[in-house]
Amino acid sequence: MPKLAAFPKAFMQALCKDGTMKVSQWIDLAAKLDVQGLEWYAGFLEMADDANWARFRDEVEGHGMVIPMMCCSPDFTHPDASFRQAEIVKQKRWIDMTAALGGSYCRVLSGQRRPELTIDEGVQLAADSIEACLPYAQDRGITLIIENHYKDDFWEFPEFAQQMDVFCMLVDRIEHPNFGVNYDPSNTYLAGEDPIELLKRVSHRVVTMHASDRYLKEGTLDDLRREEGGATGYAKRLSHGEIGKGLNDYDAIFSELRRVGFDGWISIEDGVDGMDQLARSVDFLKRKIAEYWPA
Repeated sequence: MPKLAAFPKAFMQALCKDGTMKVSQWIDLAAKLDVQGLEWYAGFLEMADDANWARFRDEVEGHGMVIPMMCCSPDFTHPDASFRQAEIVKQKRWIDMTAALGGSYCRVLSGQRRPELTIDEGVQLAADSIEACLPYAQDRGITLIIENHYKDDFWEFPEFAQQMDVFCMLVDRIEHPNFGVNYDPSNTYLAGEDPIELLKRVSHRVVTMHASDRYLKEGTLDDLRREEGGATGYAKRLSHGEIGKGLNDYDAIFSELRRVGFDGWISIEDGVDGMDQLARSVDFLKRKIAEYWPA
């Protein structure tokens, strides 16, 4: 049966940029949720000090939870080999961070969709860089998970592998027991594509999932695909919403995941309107999990 984790979507500015929230405060807030884990973020300001790693693990486990997943954003499509090597070094540090926190899954990405890159060149650069990290991850019992991502907050360009065909090409290129997919249905809408179509193409490789939801502020999905598919900058027609009340078809998603025997972690990227919203999203997902994975 899948297990639920929570991610501090509403508090990223406070935890990662201005420091107005401490990680311990987020842990205490999340402990009131009915979840089994917390997805971590490598960019929490306090994670720069290695001495905090063991302390935060103890705090989370003291609340009866674990830290199963690490969210980080390597940029492996830079044309400069020395830049890519520096990103590999950073990824290995994040792998160490994941292991120190007791986690099993550490995110990787392709990198930025730089205009000068061809698809074949970008896939090759990203695959080579990820494969350079895999032995290091395997030695530490960590699985690298690639997400169908949109864009890191600090990137100039969107994700190189944002489009479904490119993402699947990259996933198919890498065969390793410590490599899998972190599926995010909402990000597929930002590419102007169908999240269920993507899921069916990669479901056999999915080991973790991000649960979120989006709703259309105006217009239709056809308008979104026509006007904003793959555009730089967040799609103006889409907004975060409470899970179960937006565009994502969780019956179709969980049916497919159940079909392929998925039993991994589902991390909730929600709560932009507060902890009450996040708690309702937890309740919705727990009901759906019980429906599709009966005890």
